[in-house]
Amino acid sequence: MVKHFIALFSAFFISLGLLSAQNDDPVLFSVEGVPVHVSEFNYIYTKTNQDKADFSKASLDEYLNLYVNFKLKVKKARDMQLDTVPETKSELEGYRRQLANSYLVDKEVTDKLVKEAYDRMQKDIDISYILVNCNPDASAADTLKAYNRAMSLLKLIKGGAAFDQVAADSSDDKAAKENRGHLGYITAMFPDGFYDMERAVYKAKIGDVVGPVRTPGGYNLVMVHGSRPARGEIEVSHILVRKGDTPEKVAAAKVRIDSAYAALQSGMAWPDVCARFSEDQMTAAKGGYIGFFAINRYQRPFEDAAFDLKKDNDYSAPVETTIGWHIIQRMSLRPVGSFETLKRALTERVKRDSRSEIAKQSMISRIKKEGGYREYSEALNYWAAQQQDSVFHTFKWKADPSKPQTELFHFGKDNKYTLADFEDYCARAGRERMRGKGFPVEETIAKLYKSWSDDCAMQYEESQLEFKYPEFRSLMREYEEGILLFEAAKRLVWDRANTDSTGLEAYFNKNLKGKYTWDERADVSFYTIKSDDAKLVKKVRDYAAEKPAAEVLKKFNKKGENDVVAVLDRTYEKGKNKDLDNMWKSGTMGELKTDAGTKTASFIKVENIIPPSPKALADARGYAVADYQDYLEKQWVEELRKEYKVDVKTDVLNALVRKK
Repeated sequence: MVKHFIALFSAFFISLGLLSAQNDDPVLFSVEGVPVHVSEFNYIYTKTNQDKADFSKASLDEYLNLYVNFKLKVKKARDMQLDTVPETKSELEGYRRQLANSYLVDKEVTDKLVKEAYDRMQKDIDISYILVNCNPDASAADTLKAYNRAMSLLKLIKGGAAFDQVAADSSDDKAAKENRGHLGYITAMFPDGFYDMERAVYKAKIGDVVGPVRTPGGYNLVMVHGSRPARGEIEVSHILVRKGDTPEKVAAAKVRIDSAYAALQSGMAWPDVCARFSEDQMTAAKGGYIGFFAINRYQRPFEDAAFDLKKDNDYSAPVETTIGWHIIQRMSLRPVGSFETLKRALTERVKRDSRSEIAKQSMISRIKKEGGYREYSEALNYWAAQQQDSVFHTFKWKADPSKPQTELFHFGKDNKYTLADFEDYCARAGRERMRGKGFPVEETIAKLYKSWSDDCAMQYEESQLEFKYPEFRSLMREYEEGILLFEAAKRLVWDRANTDSTGLEAYFNKNLKGKYTWDERADVSFYTIKSDDAKLVKKVRDYAAEKPAAEVLKKFNKKGENDVVAVLDRTYEKGKNKDLDNMWKSGTMGELKTDAGTKTASFIKVENIIPPSPKALADARGYAVADYQDYLEKQWVEELRKEYKVDVKTDVLNALVRKK
């Protein structure tokens, strides 16, 4: 935790994208020849001081001194080779990967996808669909067969066949026999893998039939019946009467729900009616509270009745579902939130959703364009033609041990990717390679090559982040210098202050005696008498009022017998124990307390009031260590000033001063 604090604190000493060695950005100072430019200093000075950054001579001088000290410590850390420590390198690499993720995404496309999803969330779309099963890993022949079947069903519908009848007769969705393909109202975002269907549905006009659309389940034909403003979420309570499984029970359930409704109509309070009539054991005692739900959570009659309620606390007439009869009370309605409210959550959903592949492919196209990408497809095609399905799609296939260096593509002049690299990838991707069995070997190779080349593009882009994005370079430097400063300070100051007992004691005796003092303290005895004999208890208490605890114990505890009296001694500083606030005087006795269950009695006595006095090192060690650390750090800075040459450009500093 401390390490991350130091790393973040060091942000005040690193410019974000303002480091430059151009003529219009002069060097303000250097440490052993390592320059720090005006832009960097101006940025951190302004960021740290905010509205107090008046650029006065005194303020600039003070801050320059702090910043030089920071750079001296970082210089020392590098000379100690702390940047080569495995733990430090590992932590920095982990941070780099985490930071790189925010750059390795097409933010513009992602933002468009987020806004698109939000805009679609404003409408619920009423649809029916027909499914033709097709496994995502189906062979090319089976995939084509499923597609052709979907096309033949589409032709039937366009020829005049009713969509619902085709769904009931031909859809592979088992529910279609009952619902005739009618899914009802749905809203964005559709489940992962259904983005193409979502896009088609929201673009379609009422009455349109769209498809075939590929989803994880297969090919879909979708008919759009209508749309409405999004319902959002509603908070409800309900009264439930279950139907039963006989005509008599069904009739009795109807009588019971009507009685509940009549009771409400007559003015009986909702919680009372719910407690009396509801058969939902989970909610009846809580006024029937269900909570918030959105569309498609409950059966359609229940949902429609709930959303038809116009005001909070309104309740519905009895509503029938397959479970039984319900009376629904609206508690509140929560419409779709504002874009700013939902943006963050939607962004995370989009990134997790397969639609984010659109943003990734957009970025890969940009990487290739900006990176001077060139591909040699002839080499790949020639190699693919040599591969045999019976070998390539099995564990028998191995990469060529001769490591062929035939170039498949490159970025720029120095980043070449060879056939040997691709073969190594194919060997690592054994599961994906063998999953291609049944497909033409060229198709499997094309998929593997696409995946590999995409990965290479992203890796190339990550390697270029420091060069392409000044802010990324600055953030990495910020974090690295923060880690280095932490490690150097820990080794040379903090650990020493905690372990150098001799040095700490000498520093305390010379500089800190009398700095830390006790307020008034009270020596307190906590008495416990292990007896319910009132006379004995009184005798002990009276004796304790006159004598110190040691004599009380000597008098009432006999050798060879169980102790009758136990005393716990404690010392409290004034104000640190509320029970003593009204007893702050030597000899004061607390109230006698008895416990019949344990047959004991107890009381407290203030034995002595100790006047204010200096704390010993053992009593003030935490504060003393902190002071000693400050002392050691000042010594460290003085040593660094002597060890390293600091060259401040006075004329450049003076030019920063703003006169009022």
